Amino acid sequence: MRSRNRVLSFGGAALAVLAGALVGLLAGGVGAEAVSLSLVSLGLIGLISLAFLEVGLSEDRDRARDRAAAGAGRRRPLPRRRRPD
Repeated sequence: MRSRNRVLSFGGAALAVLAGALVGLLAGGVGAEAVSLSLVSLGLIGLISLAFLEVGLSEDRDRARDRAAAGAGRRRPLPRRRRPD
């Protein structure tokens, strides 16, 4: 994920949380409460999902780096097997 996409994604989710909080504070009634709860919930779900995506992408980058290092000749020795008695 490029940094521009990352900023837009996290920013949009944070903006939804902020908008929901503002609607909850400024407007009254059942409809405003429903909109507020929906915006805050969707924004928080988005933030958490994006955080998990970032963790997964970093793990993918680490695995790719390890594969590239292994292909360049820097391999770890295989563990020795024990012979059964």
